[in-house]
Amino acid sequence: MHDLIIIGAGPAGLTAALYAGRFKLNTRIFERISCGGQILLSPAIENYPGFPGGISTFDLIDKFKKQVEDLGLEIENQSVLEIIPEGKFYNVKTESGVFKTKTVIVASGAASKRIGVKGEDKFIGKGVSYCGTCDGPLFKNKDIVVVGGGDRAVEDAIFLANYAKRVYLVHRRSEFRASQILVDKAKTTPKIKFILEFVVEEIIGGNKVEQVRIKNVKTSVESNLFCQGVFILAGINPNTEFIKNILEINEAGFIIIDRRMHTSKEGIFACGDCVEKGLYQVISACSDGAAAADSAHKYLLKS
Repeated sequence: MHDLIIIGAGPAGLTAALYAGRFKLNTRIFERISCGGQILLSPAIENYPGFPGGISTFDLIDKFKKQVEDLGLEIENQSVLEIIPEGKFYNVKTESGVFKTKTVIVASGAASKRIGVKGEDKFIGKGVSYCGTCDGPLFKNKDIVVVGGGDRAVEDAIFLANYAKRVYLVHRRSEFRASQILVDKAKTTPKIKFILEFVVEEIIGGNKVEQVRIKNVKTSVESNLFCQGVFILAGINPNTEFIKNILEINEAGFIIIDRRMHTSKEGIFACGDCVEKGLYQVISACSDGAAAADSAHKYLLKS
């Protein structure tokens, strides 16, 4: 019987594991792919406190991982298939077996929505990014393309205009889904140019992004935008398929939590990019993870 099983080893899950280890909880950690989660798509992080000038994403995650391993905890490469309640405990079903636990922290993260065009996968980390606030400073005085029409796309376009030489905001419709106040601000930002009723057809380059081929959705006329960066901000999909039948989630699939990371099920907590919240950053994921572990610890003390 475990005190705690943590599902996911991104920044939120690793921080939860760090605190669980310090609380001396009998903890097991499952990660389906590799430590770090979707932040590994960004080559460097410049807005994490304590690292002036930024730090390599791989190096930061490696430091997180070492801290966890120094506490004697092991991160197991397994996919969790289901969480099954059994009285006041839970059975966590993985590919290799079933593990009983008193509490669970779901830190399964999310995946950026891909637009599925030629060149997208090839240039990830070589000009293609899914996070403006993470990678914007890497594109100082560059021409960049932002793809999307929601709040996050417009917000990031405005943010990126602080660094870029020019920002092309490409959206398939004539109107944005983003709030009007954001759209109005983008319209008055000189560096931002709207490219409406166009879709990206291909991302082109040699070793790095050099241009984007776009197509008008009404006329099918194609043209090229020369750029050094492409920020795809079409949203994120939470990795919550395995808990949809047990936890309360919103329409987009994000887990609904309270301010202490409690979910709708007693003894199950959630943190990081898989939960419903306003800010999706490494620093906020770490905060979530610490709070989730603290809540799990307090729950165990009372039970």
